[in-house]
Amino acid sequence: MPSIVEETPPPDEYSPHALLPFLHSQPQNALTRLYHRPSSCLSIFRLLAPIERQTIMNLLWLESSILLTTMSSWVVRDGKKIFDDAVATLSRLHILSNPSAKLGLNSTFKASLRHALTGGGTSGSFGVPAEIDDKRPSPTVQALDAYALERWETILHYMVSSGTGQLPAKPSQGVLYLLQRSGLMATNHGSQLQITSSGFQFLLHTPHAQLWELLLQYLQMVEERQMDLVEVLSFLFMLSTMELGRDYSTEGLSETQKAMLEDLRDYGLIWQRKASSRRFCPTRLATTLTSSLPPLPTATGAGTDGQAQGFIVLETNYRLYAYTDNPLQTAVLNLFVTMKSRFPNLVVGSITRESVRKALANGITADQIISYLTTYAHPQMRKNKPLLPVTVQDQIRLWELERNRVKTQEGYLYTAFASQADYEYVLNYAKQLDVVLWENPARRCFFGSLEGHSNIRGFIERRTAAGNGGS
Repeated sequence: MPSIVEETPPPDEYSPHALLPFLHSQPQNALTRLYHRPSSCLSIFRLLAPIERQTIMNLLWLESSILLTTMSSWVVRDGKKIFDDAVATLSRLHILSNPSAKLGLNSTFKASLRHALTGGGTSGSFGVPAEIDDKRPSPTVQALDAYALERWETILHYMVSSGTGQLPAKPSQGVLYLLQRSGLMATNHGSQLQITSSGFQFLLHTPHAQLWELLLQYLQMVEERQMDLVEVLSFLFMLSTMELGRDYSTEGLSETQKAMLEDLRDYGLIWQRKASSRRFCPTRLATTLTSSLPPLPTATGAGTDGQAQGFIVLETNYRLYAYTDNPLQTAVLNLFVTMKSRFPNLVVGSITRESVRKALANGITADQIISYLTTYAHPQMRKNKPLLPVTVQDQIRLWELERNRVKTQEGYLYTAFASQADYEYVLNYAKQLDVVLWENPARRCFFGSLEGHSNIRGFIERRTAAGNGGS
């Protein structure tokens, strides 16, 4: 039998899917319920590392468990740790049962994955196709892609345009709440939603990673919305195995899954003719949830190949040229670039002290700005070493240090004490409360935090009332 490690890619070429840690935290009974669905088992199988998938396939068609020592003998010496980590991961997912001495698949997972690979049955785990309606045909794949892209870019465009005075199309309240809960947006002093540092970092991720970041926050909110987590997960996995461009019936869905339809419409994962429709059509955002294919063929998020997606040219004089006609990319640049000119396929601007300070005020860091410029550098720029001009990188970081040099904090200044003894007495009391932010013994004054003012004021009033002096 061939080695189960030699043909797998090196471990640094695989990065664990964001959903796996969430599944690791779920109790065994919830995962066992999930494993009753063949579509869920197939989807989870797709998310695993190559060594983990190969381990499952070696055990899938065995009718009994195999000794751990026997399986370990198939592993080359250099792959021992990789194999042990794979066994540990599968154990945490309760896919392997009792892996200490023998290796065997969870019986529920084994039966469902066999079912998924061989077909058969009428469980509807992969969705129930709706009857063809000649009067109301399903939308084309191109129409579904355009719909999904419009919904998804509405979310991204709203994030980058927040706080700039522009009024882009506004996502639904459910989407806005999700963006807040995930920390991608936060309310500013004017009670308006504004992109955060995490939100800007979010824009650097691939559309697939962006989608799963929002869906993970959605899963975290399931309990407070009194929804069944297993039903939510199984529906997402079901969508990932459906056929693009085909209508599916809502009749076989649970109440939790029917309630999800409205949310998934807002995210662009499904299309429905109207809210009360008894059929729905998954978009490419949904059908690629557990695959390595791009979720949208024309998505404008960070691409898998930086050179293919690069459009920014940055000069040593801080002048920036962006070869793009995409409004979303232009809006992102507007967060930290002073725009000078716009042409049909070119935007010209400059990175200035004011534009960088504006970005820093919105929670965007210097490293994030440099990372964005690096990620989307034009192929011509990639011939340079270093890729970005060092003078520009250093100046952006210096502007950040300049802003961070002074820190403001509200509080009260205590001064005009009657004597040195009174000053020291009140100061020692404030130090015991740990509310002293600054002190100047020569001038008999100190600055205390806002939170400690009521206690200090009461202490001074009591001392004054006792006739021992005051301030």
